[in-house]
Amino acid sequence: MHRRVPRLLTCTIAACAPVLGLVIAVAPGASAATSSSASTYAHALAAARAAIRHLTVGQHATDHAVGRESRIKGLTQVQSTNWSGYADTSTTFSTATGNWTEPSVSCSGGRTSYAAFWVGIDGFTSGSVEQDGTLAECSGGRAFYFSWWEMYPTNAIQTVGSSVQPGDSISASVVRSGTSYTLKVTDSTHPANSFTTTQSCSSCANSSVEWIAEAPSQCTQFRCTPIPLANFNSVSFSRTAAIGNSAGGTIMLCARPP
Repeated sequence: MHRRVPRLLTCTIAACAPVLGLVIAVAPGASAATSSSASTYAHALAAARAAIRHLTVGQHATDHAVGRESRIKGLTQVQSTNWSGYADTSTTFSTATGNWTEPSVSCSGGRTSYAAFWVGIDGFTSGSVEQDGTLAECSGGRAFYFSWWEMYPTNAIQTVGSSVQPGDSISASVVRSGTSYTLKVTDSTHPANSFTTTQSCSSCANSSVEWIAEAPSQCTQFRCTPIPLANFNSVSFSRTAAIGNSAGGTIMLCARPP
């Protein structure tokens, strides 16, 4: 018996500016200039990757509030300071899958900002997170894009590929079998960013599934504070599906900041 998950469209995180085109003109020059440019980029990329280690992705901010009822029966619209998308808490889950096209972020003013796009199990109503996806980072006026995964109990972001680009075709999944979790991201456009990893967790709650666009947070012992959200236009999740208690279903949604 298959349980069909209703459709939902939510737009709840901080406003983002429309995507801006960026044209980089590169004049012919000596190989020394090219080498210097490559070295500068490599240092900037290393710094951007290092900054990600201090982020928290996938844990829903605790200061959310229930808003007006959705027009779709059985659904509740929740206002969040750092999430936009869909979460289901109706049962115990074993699978979450989804596809999207990597959005472009606009970086200006040198401010550091992030936008994470992911699917996963847990995080909405629990401290355990089993999630994967892509992460866009604005650092020093440059845009960097990564593939990543995160797994309880460390809840630490593990970056994998750094050649993700806007327009890349991304698919992600988290599949649980007992206490074993297989996390997989496929970048069909640039396969070097793809990965599959299997992790174990005997104390994960498995109490929710999500398809989320997020402003990541920096956390202390006492609280987590969302970091400024990188400017992106929208992201549409497709081929989204979940399995809970052996029943499957599909949804369609778009995460679009107002």
